[in-house]
Amino acid sequence: MSFPLIAPPVLSRSAVLRDEPLRLDVDRQLREWPSARLVVVDDKGRTPVDWGAAGPPAGPWDTVTEDGARLRTSPTSGDTPPADAVLLGEAEGVAYWGVRREAGEDQGEWADLRTAGAALDALGAGLLTGAVAVLNWHDAARFCGRDGSPMRPGNAGWHRVCEAHGHEEYPRTDPAIICLVHDGADQVLLARQPSWPEGRYSVLAGFVEAGESLEACVLREIHEEVGARVGDVRYLGSQAWPFPRSLMVGFSAVADPQVPLVPADGEIAEAMWVTRADLRRALEAGDWGASPEQERPLLLPGRVSIARSMLDSWAAL
Repeated sequence: MSFPLIAPPVLSRSAVLRDEPLRLDVDRQLREWPSARLVVVDDKGRTPVDWGAAGPPAGPWDTVTEDGARLRTSPTSGDTPPADAVLLGEAEGVAYWGVRREAGEDQGEWADLRTAGAALDALGAGLLTGAVAVLNWHDAARFCGRDGSPMRPGNAGWHRVCEAHGHEEYPRTDPAIICLVHDGADQVLLARQPSWPEGRYSVLAGFVEAGESLEACVLREIHEEVGARVGDVRYLGSQAWPFPRSLMVGFSAVADPQVPLVPADGEIAEAMWVTRADLRRALEAGDWGASPEQERPLLLPGRVSIARSMLDSWAAL
């Protein structure tokens, strides 16, 4: 039984035009700098957010929630972009740059992607996800991986250049699969990591190894984590997960619920099959729901995660 995502993962939404030629056009950057806006991000990944201020949908990919939020961008200053600024892109003729700065006195109005990502509109989600991802990379790529020499930013923040030998490096993305395993009928497989509180479950995920395809990673990770053999692997969607630099690639797959589950020691504390009815009850109750069979709370992933988009879509069948 295949199924599509009923809505795009919230961090895959974007109304930002990523224009690579603009990153090389210094004259245009200088002309547009006075009217550009800054997305300020502190070292904890937080940015100023205005709650209850989301606008109308930016397109068919966008969603607007009751607890909508909007990024509070800042005006530019000076004649040129700072050396550490990153050109995030343009929207409606306005250029947006990301900068790393300390939080101001109004820290209570600052929020990170986990807190505000699901409530932001498509413009805010695209800007903040890009800013966090690229600024995280800059923080971790200050020295050349070849000879340890200092590196300086270039291309409006989209590469770094080794000062000793001119070697260029670009922002890294680490692909990971995330898979909703079901039985082809009415049950979905959920698991809990040892570090999670009792009752918190999600779908299974793992990083792609060097030289491995995405589909092969699905087969390997599911078997390693719970001992299940899966088939009928199908792509669902993806979203950036810049904690610090992942790309979550979503799949569905089918497994036999009659085969005993064998949670991987140290990686999976519990794994269980949950009926669609129980999953729906948990979703309807919010993050926490009562599962009669388990007789304990069932805490599901928050809306900012692609895992929640996958579970919502499967439950809607």
